[in-house]
Amino acid sequence: MSITSRRFAAVVVGLGLVGLSACGSSDGGTGGDSKTVTLVSHDSWAVSKNVLADFEKQSGYKVRVLKDGDAGQAVNKAILTKDNPQGDAFFGVDNTLLSRALDNGLFQSYEAKGSGQVESRYRVDQDKHRVTPIDTGDICVNYDKAYFSKHKLTPPTSFDDLVKPAYQNLLVTENASTSSPGLGFLLGTAAKYGDDGWQGYWKKLKANGVKVVDGWEQAYNEEFSGSAGGKKAKADRPLVVSYASSPPAEVIYADPKPKTAPTGVATGTCFRQTEYAGLLSNAKNTKGGKAFLDFLLTKEFQEDMPLNMFVYPVREGAQVPEEFVKFGPQAKNPETMAPDRIADHRDQWVKSWTSLVLK
Repeated sequence: MSITSRRFAAVVVGLGLVGLSACGSSDGGTGGDSKTVTLVSHDSWAVSKNVLADFEKQSGYKVRVLKDGDAGQAVNKAILTKDNPQGDAFFGVDNTLLSRALDNGLFQSYEAKGSGQVESRYRVDQDKHRVTPIDTGDICVNYDKAYFSKHKLTPPTSFDDLVKPAYQNLLVTENASTSSPGLGFLLGTAAKYGDDGWQGYWKKLKANGVKVVDGWEQAYNEEFSGSAGGKKAKADRPLVVSYASSPPAEVIYADPKPKTAPTGVATGTCFRQTEYAGLLSNAKNTKGGKAFLDFLLTKEFQEDMPLNMFVYPVREGAQVPEEFVKFGPQAKNPETMAPDRIADHRDQWVKSWTSLVLK
């Protein structure tokens, strides 16, 4: 999922925790109604009903949510409709796609209340304030603890480990051209090995039997032996590109809950991903859009996110659930990349990766 499927959205939806959603029709309650604010987002937007109700009560706005597919699809559609936007605010553009949104004039300037409480490392575009950091997470290789215990094999901990013969035919990843975690994993290798080294690394990874599938849902729930879905599907890949927050999800949604997570994280394979929100250019209800962006940085919303969207808050002092601290801590030294470097190289890297790995 773009950033999408990784959040176990199906489970979250089943628990009734998502906000109001809309199919995109323009009947009553569009952004032109001053009492309604319309949020455009990807499919994994989720918020607890009581938290959303608090915003609606305090602000006087009714929230309408338009979900537009995975992150890449939602961003591209928003760009195409920027002159007559579908909503007022947009949530879910991440650092891998941020330059595309900014270069195409998707957002107008607005410095959200609470921006000063966002951790400095996540702040971007400080001169224009076109986007507001909302959440962060780490794309990392996850491993099936039971498999490695059974085979008396030490799980990999780094990118270098993944190309070793001991891990041949064990890893499944997502297509970098169709999947946000797949792209993040590619960017992680580019950050690690540089412009001159990442292609050589992928040649080794390909030779070592890496399997590539279209998206996270297939990789994690159908191919990865450590997930609940993978066990049912009799999956045979004990390594998967997923998120540092995937192990706590395996605990939280298990019945009965295990005392320890059945999966672990290779912390030396992580790439830091940050999501942003912004006020859409030409938004009809700019006042409502601004109020909603302010809401996204409140402590109430920031502390509500982890168990709904399986991401970490960016607001200083916001608390995370015990399960995250115990089973899914953030990587201490993740690979990172400046948005402008991503902008300069992303398309060419994906093109080269496709030619190298898929052909």
